[in-house]
Amino acid sequence: MTELATNQKQGFSLTPKSLDEAMRFAEVLATSSIVPKDFAGNPGNILVAIQWGLELGLQPMQAMQNIAVINGRPSLWGDAVIGIVRSSSACEYIYETDDGETATIRVKRRGEDEQTRTFSMEDAKKAGLSGKAGPWMQYPKRMRQMRARAFALRDVFPDVLRGMPIAEELQDMHAEKDMGRAKTTEQAAAALPYYPTESLDENLGKWQDMIEAGRVTPDRIIANVESKYSLSDEQRKAIQALDTQTLETEQ
Repeated sequence: MTELATNQKQGFSLTPKSLDEAMRFAEVLATSSIVPKDFAGNPGNILVAIQWGLELGLQPMQAMQNIAVINGRPSLWGDAVIGIVRSSSACEYIYETDDGETATIRVKRRGEDEQTRTFSMEDAKKAGLSGKAGPWMQYPKRMRQMRARAFALRDVFPDVLRGMPIAEELQDMHAEKDMGRAKTTEQAAAALPYYPTESLDENLGKWQDMIEAGRVTPDRIIANVESKYSLSDEQRKAIQALDTQTLETEQ
């Protein structure tokens, strides 16, 4: 990696400093045998996870270990959720208890009243989780704790968690069968803001230099931009045309 930060107090940092570095970093990690299976051989997922992690205050390697892809959605493991919230200045305290039947969590945001959420075995039964093969049968106390935690922290600290769901909760949900992958992708894209025209004009030249240097492809650029923005057909064509321009220049 080039231009990676080295600080005597903080040590060596793998935090990418540019889009080019992030893409190359993702490709290196994708070939590693120690990354979670959702990221192995998938630099696109790694790039999105790193971006999410940076927005949540996680370093790249922390993001890789604490962000999971469940049913195609990025999510946070419960232990990471409570760590992120506790490290926020908005959090005054979090207390969790379990009486053997019901998990209870009390949380307080600074300047607001205490909030309490619970999840009981009766709630689990109504949700079809009680006795379900897997963690609910083996570790019901832990699973009650994760459900109560998810309700409380997502309700009280949505800004801190940036809307990220909790992995343990998503694991219990069935994949949406009535919507289908194509429709889900279209709806997700429609919810993203459009990529500003001025940003496209500003970046086209830089992207072409990167393509000419063999550092990136138009498809990778489009995938990265569409992880946060919605591109029009004209914008996609403009990015894809950069590869054609490169070939014409070489000839």
